[in-house]
Amino acid sequence: MLIKEYRIVNPYSQGEYQVGQLYATAMASKEQTGGGEGVEILKNEPYEKENGEKGQYTHKVFHLASKVPSYVRAVIPASALEIYEEVSYDEKLGMLTLIAKLNGYMKESFSITYETLHVDGSRGELDNVHNISSQDLAKREVIQIDIANDPVDASAYKPEEDPKYIHSFKADIGPLVKDWKETCEPVMTCYKLVYIEFKWFGLQTRVESYLSSAIRGMLLKFHRQMFSWMDKWYGLTMADIRELEKEIKKELDIKRYEGVDGSSISSSSDQTKGNLSSSKQSSSSFLSATQE
Repeated sequence: MLIKEYRIVNPYSQGEYQVGQLYATAMASKEQTGGGEGVEILKNEPYEKENGEKGQYTHKVFHLASKVPSYVRAVIPASALEIYEEVSYDEKLGMLTLIAKLNGYMKESFSITYETLHVDGSRGELDNVHNISSQDLAKREVIQIDIANDPVDASAYKPEEDPKYIHSFKADIGPLVKDWKETCEPVMTCYKLVYIEFKWFGLQTRVESYLSSAIRGMLLKFHRQMFSWMDKWYGLTMADIRELEKEIKKELDIKRYEGVDGSSISSSSDQTKGNLSSSKQSSSSFLSATQE
């Protein structure tokens, strides 16, 4: 098992970050969906527990067979290459918990668990914000992510998503200069503690290392996009965001069954669609907690 703590400093308040994160999650889901793959939202609703805890619960399925490394596809059946993700967000604590597992495959031998805290006024300096044990601290690796200055792979680089060249007119923020993390106001840090486990002899080290690197790249890309889209989400209310999520869900359900050229995907995918419908109907026993 790998334990990684990703720390992402952002030039927003915690409340602004929550709105921006949800907007960017919806847009990124739309961007990644099509041709039979992408994001399926099974559930997205508020919850309240007996102890008074309130928050938002989301359950998603990621259909992503083509995005999995070839050495994993060689040993895991295509039907299992769906990641079920459950996320719960505690409004009072500002804490998000995410659990991701394969579709009924490997059972407890594969999991990715995120515990996320959003801390206002922090610049990534808090050492044990999740209050984990000394044993886990000894295994944990801290990875600082700088959304403006960290290198981006040339094939994925987009100048319109580079915070060094972007100014938000609505928020009057940016471009982010070299030492922006030490000087920006407001400021908050997203602390993501991630447990990665893939128990498979001969593949464990390779897959866990791949997942760790992929998560870092995903977080960097996501937060750069979130900053670049600021003038689209800044000033939106949570009610606005929830309406947007409803519309995006409808679009995702359509896009997932369209080919790359916009046509309906072949009849072989109709079988997949049937299987997905079945999984949706039988997923109630699995539902108990998504973010990203």
